[in-house]
Amino acid sequence: MAIHKIQINDFVSDDYELIAVHSSLDDYKLAYMLNKELGIQLSKNLAYVEIAIPEGKSAFSNYIFDDEKNDVVWTLIENKTTIINSNKQTTSLFEQVDITVFLLPEFKKADYLIKIENIDYGFDSESIVDKIQEIKNVTTAYTIDITNLKSKNNLIF
Repeated sequence: MAIHKIQINDFVSDDYELIAVHSSLDDYKLAYMLNKELGIQLSKNLAYVEIAIPEGKSAFSNYIFDDEKNDVVWTLIENKTTIINSNKQTTSLFEQVDITVFLLPEFKKADYLIKIENIDYGFDSESIVDKIQEIKNVTTAYTIDITNLKSKNNLIF
């Protein structure tokens, strides 16, 4: 009897582009500006992306647009969130410790990430980055090479 092992890499595909955005804008303002500049329709996703860490559960807000015409899915997600440490028995508000959690710890300075899924080889990510950089209060934007990304599993949602 032959044994066949299924590995997680059998299900993970790299047909997406990842763009880091440095901006002081709130997430809803950035989503509005991206909609305006890129001609997309990002809307608030009520389901948060959750990551469990030893100190507790973190929840990242996100906006999503499913472009059915081009079969492309756009997701704007915050890279940083704060949780309150709930493991300790605290009796005072001043004893609680806020913990900052990053979706991609390798890119701690990035405020937001844009994940564009189901792209083909003709997708021009550089023009998207150029349009994002034209938005007021966006400091910079750049593509992230996902081949050597250590926390790639955090992007499965």
